[in-house]
Amino acid sequence: MNRQSDYQQALDGLRYTPEQKAQLAARAAEAAQQPARRARRPFGKIAVLAACLAVVLAVGAGATGVLKTAVESFGAIFGSGAAQTEVIDKIGHPIGASDTDNGVTITADAIMGDAYNAAIIYTIHRDDGTPLLPEDTDARSLLMGGFGGATLSVRGGSHGSSRFVTDETDPSTIQLVQTITADVPISRCTAMAEFEDLQGWDETAGEPVTLVEGQWKFRFDVDYEDSSVTLGGGETFEQNDMTFTVDAVTVSPVAVKVDYTVDSEVQWSNAPSGREDPEDSRQMGRYFESVEILLTKTDGTVIDMSNAGGSIKPEHGVTVCDKGEVFEEIIPLEELASISVGGIAYQIE
Repeated sequence: MNRQSDYQQALDGLRYTPEQKAQLAARAAEAAQQPARRARRPFGKIAVLAACLAVVLAVGAGATGVLKTAVESFGAIFGSGAAQTEVIDKIGHPIGASDTDNGVTITADAIMGDAYNAAIIYTIHRDDGTPLLPEDTDARSLLMGGFGGATLSVRGGSHGSSRFVTDETDPSTIQLVQTITADVPISRCTAMAEFEDLQGWDETAGEPVTLVEGQWKFRFDVDYEDSSVTLGGGETFEQNDMTFTVDAVTVSPVAVKVDYTVDSEVQWSNAPSGREDPEDSRQMGRYFESVEILLTKTDGTVIDMSNAGGSIKPEHGVTVCDKGEVFEEIIPLEELASISVGGIAYQIE
């Protein structure tokens, strides 16, 4: 997803990260063959194998009539290695809330995250089993014509991204991955998911066209185990003739969030909504975009997260900022060595 065209919204604290890419592997075929049973999510311990929990019959659990486990929902998209599966099993949580309109059901399959970040997997399914989309539709061209995801019942700013992932084995189904990063804690809240008209971008016409009409709306709980660690507090670095103080660095297997304060108050122009003023762009660069965030894995791989979204809030002579986003894949904490913010390195232990 591209950044919002309305630049003023960015100044108010909402930004979108670039579209992520992922491919969906084949779904677990044996799930539907297992007998129905009641599953209980363990607290703080590794759950039994996904096959043992894969099918729990539930009202409104989606087109298949079964409640997917978090491992089944997230594994193919965020990684299915042994260490990644262990993380999903620990912090993921199945949902199963859904709504149906015009013969199409949208189901929130599962959620995982940490104190400030969440990733949600949705399934969009045509109930009669016929193809959901025209043949050869590129998932990267899809978008929602109206609402297209969940909003959380918390007071604070947020940003995020979404992407569609096709299921090569089932043309009646497509998945939507939504990520959310907020500047206030979000675990243990509720979410309202709303969707309207699945569309595709018509290159010839240069505009979106509606592929599936409908309106879908349902609630679910934001409930998962937070496995994040908090680093830093009070360290400073000089940049752009200003002093930046790192208030906190939050790292988890699914995301990073950095909170910092700048010792001067950002000044925005009064440009009309929808227009980007050159001075506003310069201020964004000085206070926000130029702040470097580098995540180093134990194998030496460096992940540059400097382009993460976030918020900028002028407050009584200073500017309070946060930057963060959800990873493209799950990274267990034991595979993370350090994170650097503005040149200040923090060891992850």
